Amino acid sequence: MNSSRPITIKDIARRFRCSPSTVSRALNDHPAINEDTRKNIQEYAREVGYQRNEVSLSLLNKKTASLGVVVPTISNYYETAVIEGLHTILQPLGYTLNICVTNENYMLEKEYLSKLLSNRTEGIFLSVSQETYDSGYYEHLESVIQRKTPLIFIDREYEDFETSRATVDDYHGAFAAVEHLINIGYKRIAHLKGPNGLTVSEQRLKGYVDCLKKYDMPVQEELIINTNFKVESAIVPTKRLLEMAAPPDAIFGVNDQVAIGAMRVVKDKELKIPQEVGLIGFDNSPISAYTFPSLTTVSRPGRKIGMEASRLFLNQVNGAGDFIHESIVLPSELVIRESTLRI
Repeated sequence: MNSSRPITIKDIARRFRCSPSTVSRALNDHPAINEDTRKNIQEYAREVGYQRNEVSLSLLNKKTASLGVVVPTISNYYETAVIEGLHTILQPLGYTLNICVTNENYMLEKEYLSKLLSNRTEGIFLSVSQETYDSGYYEHLESVIQRKTPLIFIDREYEDFETSRATVDDYHGAFAAVEHLINIGYKRIAHLKGPNGLTVSEQRLKGYVDCLKKYDMPVQEELIINTNFKVESAIVPTKRLLEMAAPPDAIFGVNDQVAIGAMRVVKDKELKIPQEVGLIGFDNSPISAYTFPSLTTVSRPGRKIGMEASRLFLNQVNGAGDFIHESIVLPSELVIRESTLRI
């Protein structure tokens, strides 16, 4: 055999006196081919250095095997963990993830979705952008559904939109965070809130408000200030809080970034954490264990969200005609560290 050209499926088929499709199936571990034949063909293919041609393979299967992952940002640990979870399950099954970052921009989100659809993407995982919420647009989501392409919400969702979703229980996480502060003895608890309208921000605000009400503590508008999830967006609001006539003695940040921004301001004002001001975040990003003092936070299972979302997608692809949309909500968990533990 001419060794300069790569070995093909046809060469192997000649050697075993069978059809190329039999070889292809054997190499793909197809149960229709008996096990001995599969083993023999696979072993021979290894010996002669046969390289699978993934492109022709995907054409053969009529599958582009590419999936879209559309997220607002990849600068946070959490989004990266979600993508890792998707990759863990889907990559071994032959799928490639196309990751698109919207920067919270509706036009970009819309453009990515239409590009993904025109590239025959087989499924789309979407964490909805801030602008999409604010403007109430969702016809670009409708177009995905009309094309019968599975659409799975990850993390951020559009409440009333009919599709599968994998999200975290932000409400109970926030409730537990505030309850912990109250149990420690903090009396005036401020909340650095995420952008209005986003499910995660609103659920965390609701947990905060409901917990204060449960303990008959007043909900004070001036103690609730918006941020945009980024560390620097906490600086001015925290200064405002600490310069009030009656400043808060604890601050619950919508995420760890915001809580770490607040921590910086509290230290600059030479207030002691946690004695004078308690601080709590949300996400349990890796850095939160290493701030000084270490940050109490709420852990969200990002990797698991990605894995569950993958399962929802696979269920839909392998499911029968009457597919029922599923909604999975994973629990969040309080992680207590030094920033709230006043003795």
